[in-house]
Amino acid sequence: MPHSEKCVVCGAPNIYLYYNDGKKRTQLRCKICWTLFTISKRHRKENKTKYWCPYCEYALYKWKDEKLCTIYKCGNDNCPDYLKQKEKLNPNEKDIQKTKNSQFKLRYQYREYHFQPSQLKIPSPQKPTVELQNIHKSSNTLGLVLAFHVSLGITARKTAYLLKSIFSINISYQTVLNYAESSAFYCHNFNLKNKGKTDDIICGDETYIKISGHRAYTFLFISNHIITAYNIDYSRDVLPATASMIESLRYNDKKQKITFITDGNPSYPSAILFINKNKLTDIPVSIKQVIGLQNNDVTSEEFRPFKQVIERLNRTYKAHIRQASGFNSYNGAMAYTTLFVTHYNFLRPHMSLDYQTPVQISELENIPTLQDKWIKILNMAM
Repeated sequence: MPHSEKCVVCGAPNIYLYYNDGKKRTQLRCKICWTLFTISKRHRKENKTKYWCPYCEYALYKWKDEKLCTIYKCGNDNCPDYLKQKEKLNPNEKDIQKTKNSQFKLRYQYREYHFQPSQLKIPSPQKPTVELQNIHKSSNTLGLVLAFHVSLGITARKTAYLLKSIFSINISYQTVLNYAESSAFYCHNFNLKNKGKTDDIICGDETYIKISGHRAYTFLFISNHIITAYNIDYSRDVLPATASMIESLRYNDKKQKITFITDGNPSYPSAILFINKNKLTDIPVSIKQVIGLQNNDVTSEEFRPFKQVIERLNRTYKAHIRQASGFNSYNGAMAYTTLFVTHYNFLRPHMSLDYQTPVQISELENIPTLQDKWIKILNMAM
């Protein structure tokens, strides 16, 4: 008998109550006033479980214990949510579900995350050992390096060759890489501060790159032609996906209703759960996943055009890094991605925007050459 239970009429404590319905143990009768009433809450032993299903009040069992989160699942076959999700399956899916039940997420799940919001910060390029103010070449040379190497997507070796062959500027390809990494440190904060607000729909995806021969992933999020977040990680797990999504929401109105459009990566719905659980926005954020290459469901058919936007961005990004055939270090990959975002948001004209840049900065309007625009951005960033 629960110690907290008492008679609803006379207030008699639990010692004067007894179960009136046998093994069901849902009805109580008071020995004092003879009142019959139903137990308000099921008696639970707190030491056996941590979480309970909000639909059927059954205890959740630990299903998976992963590095970033622990997943608990409801095992009740009569759970209203489980029956509702099971009813949504078409006849073909119901036949598959009988033999391959694990392919369908029908049961209620709860994720206990092992990281805090303070951990969710986009990594920045490392601070350069040589300051740009102390370089031996002129600022015009620095601007030409960034214009060739980043804006035109030319490799460091070809950039050094072009500068020597056309402009008689003798620098090594390593100097080109050093200039790029030094510039990226300042451009990173410039990108985050000047990206502005996004639309109600944000598209996101990850594409793979090579770092020292190992596969890594670049996360890119775009809204209203503006890259709102970028991140590089060696996995496609929840942590980098969550960090990227939070960064894309940084300057949005918290009362804005945001919808993310992504592919079928399960890390994105998990990230949405974390964002909504910690109430990082006043209105819960939603997600629509476009699965596969064909429109086999209503959601994919409706939001396919938005998914194509991020796929086009991935191809543009890959076109810039393909010549390099990978990166030698994580910092090199992060530095070049940072400069690519600077070029894409502030310097690259878009045909769909009547050949204007996604983010227009008044200080760049009267500057005719690309190299001088790069120098102006660096001066503003420093």
